[in-house]
Amino acid sequence: MGGRKVLMLVIMRLHRGFPAAASGLLLALPLALAGCTSGDEPTPEATASATPTEPEVAEIEWTDCDEQIQPLIAGQPGSERDLAFECGRTEVPIDYDEPQGATLPLFLVRASSGAQTDPIGSLMVNPGGPGGSGADAAIGLALTLPEDVLNRFDIVGFDPRGVGLSTPVECVPADLKDRAIAAEPRPTTAEQLDDVFALSGEIADGCAEEYGDALGTFNTVDTARDMEQLRQALGEDQLNFLGYSYGTTLGSTYAELYPDRVRAMVLDAAVDPDTDAIADAEASAAGFEAGFDAFAANCTSLIAGCPLGDNPRQFVEDLLAQAATTPIPSSDPEETRQATPGVILTAVQAALYDTASWPQLAQGLAAAQAGDATALFSLADDYSGRLEDGTYSNLLDANLAINCADTEETVEEERVRALVAEWSAEYPLFGAGSAAGLYTCSTWDAERTPLPERDAEGSAPILVIGNQGDPVTPLPGAVDLAEDLENGVLLTWQGQGHTAYPKTDCVNAAVNAYLIDLVVPADGLTCPA
Repeated sequence: MGGRKVLMLVIMRLHRGFPAAASGLLLALPLALAGCTSGDEPTPEATASATPTEPEVAEIEWTDCDEQIQPLIAGQPGSERDLAFECGRTEVPIDYDEPQGATLPLFLVRASSGAQTDPIGSLMVNPGGPGGSGADAAIGLALTLPEDVLNRFDIVGFDPRGVGLSTPVECVPADLKDRAIAAEPRPTTAEQLDDVFALSGEIADGCAEEYGDALGTFNTVDTARDMEQLRQALGEDQLNFLGYSYGTTLGSTYAELYPDRVRAMVLDAAVDPDTDAIADAEASAAGFEAGFDAFAANCTSLIAGCPLGDNPRQFVEDLLAQAATTPIPSSDPEETRQATPGVILTAVQAALYDTASWPQLAQGLAAAQAGDATALFSLADDYSGRLEDGTYSNLLDANLAINCADTEETVEEERVRALVAEWSAEYPLFGAGSAAGLYTCSTWDAERTPLPERDAEGSAPILVIGNQGDPVTPLPGAVDLAEDLENGVLLTWQGQGHTAYPKTDCVNAAVNAYLIDLVVPADGLTCPA
C-alpha cells in the first residue's frame, strides 16, 4: 500500500508506501539494470517446466552489475561502504496448480559487503506497495541497514511477479495516469463520483483486454510461493526476511504456507490482516488525517516559524481552492503541467510517509501559493512513479492488479456514495478519496486468489513492528498481526511516519539481535521516539 485523484484516488486505500530506507533510489534504476537480464523476456506462454508434479527449482543466473549500480548510488549516504552488487534472473511457474506448465522470469539484486565475516546467509527484502521493486530495495537497504547486519547477511531483493523487471504489468497508459493524478482528489458531487466509477471501469477493461486470463496470476499467494523457490535456489535452509508495509502481508503469507521454513522474519509497518475493505479504508483516511495534524504541529513549533502560518490545515484548504480556480505552474522550463488540487494532495500524502519529507512539503506548499509548484511535482512524481521523461514505472499498474487479485470483496456504487458523504465530513482532506477508492476492485475482471488467514502455526518467532504515528498502516494493524500469528512478537515505536527500522537505536538494537542471534525481544517492547 496504500493513491490519489481518480486513478490515484481509486487506489488511495490500496497504495502502501516504501520505507525511507529504500526510497532514495532513482526511479530510473530499472532502466539502468535492464541490460543485466539474460536473453529475451518470455511472455507467460513461452517456456515450460520439465517437472510433472512439483516445480523444479531453477538456478539463479548471477552476473556482476557493479558497473550499472555504482554510478547510481555515488554520493549518496552509505555509498562509501565496501559493497558489491550482482543481478540475477530465474524462472518460476506461472501457475502452481500446473507446476509443469509455463514459467515467468524473476529479476533479483544481491548486495554483499566486503567487510562480511561469519556469514549467516541471505536476508530477503520487500519494500511494500504492492508494486515496489525489491531490487531497488536491496540496493537502498545496503546503503542504510546497520553494518552489523550487512556484515552477516547478503541483502537479496527480487521484483515480485508483475513488478519492475519481473514481467511487469503495464496496462494503464501514461497519459491516463497524468489525467487521473490531476483530477479532483475529493470527489463529493454526483458528477465527480460518476467520473471515478467510469474511470475504474475504463482501467479494469483496459487491463483485462491487455492480459486476459493471465491478469489474475499477479497475486500475493503465488508471489509467496515464488519466495520459496528463491529460498531453495539461494541454497538457504530457512528464510530470513525483512518486509515493509505490504511486505508484511507477503511475509506473513509465506509464513502461513511454509511455517517451518522461517528462521527470522521482521514485519515492519504491518498491514492489518483482520479488517474488511471498508474498515481498512476508514483507518487509512483517519491515519492520514492524524499524520497531517502531526506535520502541522511540527511546523508551527519551529523556532524559525512555519512557512504555512499558524494554521497549516487552513493553508492547504486555501491552496486547494486556489489551484481549483487557477492551476499552479512550475518554475522548471521543461515542465508543461500545472498543479491542480489532485497534484497538491498527492504531494501532501507522499510527504506524510516520512518525517524527513516534512520540510520539503512545508516549503513546497508555501512556494506553490506564491506561484511555483516545482517541489510539489517532485513529491507527487516520486509517489506515483513518474519519470523525468513523462513515462511511469509500473508501480500503479502492479498495485491495482495485485491488490484486486488478493480479494473477493466488492463495494457497490450506492454504498460508496454514502461513505463519501459521511467521511468527507469526518476526514476532510482524505475521507472522500479513501471512500471512492473502495470501488476500484468492484470492476476488476480477473481471477481472484484471496489472502489466507495467517497464524503461521509452528513457525519460529516472528517480529512485528508498528509505529504509534504511522499514517499509512496505523498501529492497530501491527497489534492484530502480532496477535494472529501463533508466535508473533510485537515491538512498538513511538515515532511518526511509515516504518521504523532502521531509524532509531532502540529499534535497531532489538531487530539486529533478533536477525543475527535470534534473540527475541520481549513481546510488547516499546521504543521511544
